[in-house]
Amino acid sequence: MSDLPRILERAQAGDPKAAEELLPLVYDQLRKLAAHKMANQPPGQTLQPTALVHEAWLRLVGGGQRHWNSRGHFFAAAAEAMRRILIEAIRRKQSLQRGGDWQRIELDESTLVLERPAAEMLDIDAALEKLAREDALAADLVKLRHSVGLTLPEAAEALNISARTTDRLWAYARSWLRQELEHGESA
Repeated sequence: MSDLPRILERAQAGDPKAAEELLPLVYDQLRKLAAHKMANQPPGQTLQPTALVHEAWLRLVGGGQRHWNSRGHFFAAAAEAMRRILIEAIRRKQSLQRGGDWQRIELDESTLVLERPAAEMLDIDAALEKLAREDALAADLVKLRHSVGLTLPEAAEALNISARTTDRLWAYARSWLRQELEHGESA
């Protein structure tokens, strides 16, 4: 630590090797400073103290002029860099583009059952009967998903078929039904 003022002077003069020598001398203190700053952050912060130290370090020694009068001045600059990084992270997280203060809610597919008009239900039933004549397994999958509300993995288990087969069959059945329903409307 006694070499710190000399290394700071060399770094200020533009010596690229000074930064390499400086980091091991100040890393532990920067890490403690980052941990202290992170302790005061609201819950849900995704930035870790180590990442905060590295980002601050890049701002302190990466490009641009560096003017540190003393050890205290260097650590004050480091603290300010960390503060700005944390503020930027909070602003990014709260920006409208990233959802602002919205809370993420997991949706259960079984709760997405929509009320349908009777005529539409009859059209779907007729299309499903036609699909059953062409591909009974696809029709069974649609019935399990649409009527019972099973997820794809649950339907795969009920039909005793693999997940990949279920995915392919579901894509086929949806496409087939969409085409049948659209063709039926235009006829």
